[in-house]
Amino acid sequence: MEGIFWLAVMLVMYAYLGYGALAALLAWGLRRPEPAEAEGELPRVSLVVAAYNEEEVILAKIANSFQLDYPCDRFELVIVTDGSTDRTPDLALGVAGTRVMHAGERRGKIHALNRVFPTLDAEIVVFSDANAMLNPEALRLLVRHFQDPMVAAVAGEKRIKPGSDDVSKGEGFYWRYESALKRWDSRISSVMGAAGELVALRRSAYVPIENDTLLDDFVMSMRLVARGLRVVYEPEAYATEEASVTVAEEFKRKARIVAGGWQAIIRLWPLLIPRRPLIWLQYLSHRVLRWVLVPALLPVILLSNLLLAWQLGGLYAWLLQLQLILYLAALAGWWLQARGIRHSWLYVPFYFVFLNVAALVGAYRFWTGAQRVTWEKVRRAPRTTSL
Repeated sequence: MEGIFWLAVMLVMYAYLGYGALAALLAWGLRRPEPAEAEGELPRVSLVVAAYNEEEVILAKIANSFQLDYPCDRFELVIVTDGSTDRTPDLALGVAGTRVMHAGERRGKIHALNRVFPTLDAEIVVFSDANAMLNPEALRLLVRHFQDPMVAAVAGEKRIKPGSDDVSKGEGFYWRYESALKRWDSRISSVMGAAGELVALRRSAYVPIENDTLLDDFVMSMRLVARGLRVVYEPEAYATEEASVTVAEEFKRKARIVAGGWQAIIRLWPLLIPRRPLIWLQYLSHRVLRWVLVPALLPVILLSNLLLAWQLGGLYAWLLQLQLILYLAALAGWWLQARGIRHSWLYVPFYFVFLNVAALVGAYRFWTGAQRVTWEKVRRAPRTTSL
């Protein structure tokens, strides 16, 4: 029982703290030169935005896209509105210079992208979400990495707009840590998955993925890594979006991500074979442990600690008290935020427990077939939509 307890504790600590320290050390030892600005004529870029019932933000997204610092003769904006039942297609069609592709049936984001991709002829395709606003330099910063022929995709940074509630604080803290891990992973070899808020892809490297894929951006980017290509990170190209309106909305999103993570791990099984040691270490540490093992290990740690404290006392009784304090702090954070009372010091234990409970629910949904391929829209704070 002691062996089980300490092994579980070490794996959890490694997944959330140890790997970060190891990745930072490896990244420092394997520093790569910064990419230079692209010389000569910039590559043509297609910015593709999949927008399902996004009438509240679509005009703001279009305005943001046309304000990007990129030559207009080397840039096109493509809005894909499959299945939308609101005014999203009409609003997008009303803006000159925007190409709108619409199909009446909603079959999921990846089906829409697979349908649209053959119509694109730009050298670089950039995917972004409708609610994610890009900084003006984003495209120039992304495309400079493609001067390296081994780079197949470039992931931008996701930033959560600061808010006053526990959801934005917890989500923002999580993404700041994720951003640091991505910087280190990119320097070591490749990013372990790109986020769909902002990712650029070399068009010639694109291979359609299954239409029932739950986590399309992750699977698409990791299949490039599996082929021996690089997916790198550009933290200065960023997409800013609002935090989820409520904890329940954020929980729904996180559960879907982990359900997609289980599906991805099965489909990407060759990456579990340590043919390339660095890639294997990064993938196992950053993704597999976080999505699969840690959520299941937390109950194991608590139950084994209960038994050890009862049988042996001493150190195990003290560790049990620490665990109970952690869970009580998380519970207090949940109880207070549900009543509109904000205590920022509680958001770290709350969000940690929140993430792992959502992961257990996501695993259940995947294995029971309850997770649908189409996204259930997450409500976020409102944004101005005038053009």
